[in-house]
Amino acid sequence: MKCTRIIILPGNGCGDVRDSNWYGWLEEKLKRELEEAGVVVELRNMPDPVVARREKWLPFVKDVMGCDEGTILVGHSSGAEAAMRYAEENKILGIILVGACHTHLDDANELASGYYPYPDGSNPWRFPAQVANTSFRTVFASTDDPFIPIQEQRHVAAAIDAKMFEYTDRGHFQMEAVPDILKHTLERVAECN
Repeated sequence: MKCTRIIILPGNGCGDVRDSNWYGWLEEKLKRELEEAGVVVELRNMPDPVVARREKWLPFVKDVMGCDEGTILVGHSSGAEAAMRYAEENKILGIILVGACHTHLDDANELASGYYPYPDGSNPWRFPAQVANTSFRTVFASTDDPFIPIQEQRHVAAAIDAKMFEYTDRGHFQMEAVPDILKHTLERVAECN
């Protein structure tokens, strides 16, 4: 399947996503590199940006941002969990997850988002569906992430059979530029096209 679209999903708590972390930088670089190939790059301010509720974000990704089978989702933090849940229900080209986790880490706001399994055991992750609905999966993680323990990130990578890039000095990837993620995304597009 050819890559026709890349959607960048931010973490929660962002106001203007183009001025938050590396999102605007990555959008600009991808557009510059992929314009001639006709690949659409989408980055938008998300509805419900603080809690990032699943019931608001996933329909927005599909209906407004146009996610389809030719799409690569690049998700950071809550955006990574959104990408994972989206891939459980929909065929897409692939997911690139940055600072991903699989539990709410006892954070009430994260639990309210609806991405994580509930304390009663309902809403489990469907990792096999994520694998079946994607042609590739990648996890970018860092051992010094102050919010997501590395064990969480490793668990996600193993559960979805993802290629993993593990660093010791990237924290929660809250920098302004991410050349490694850009390079990997471009490589994945080239492999698909």
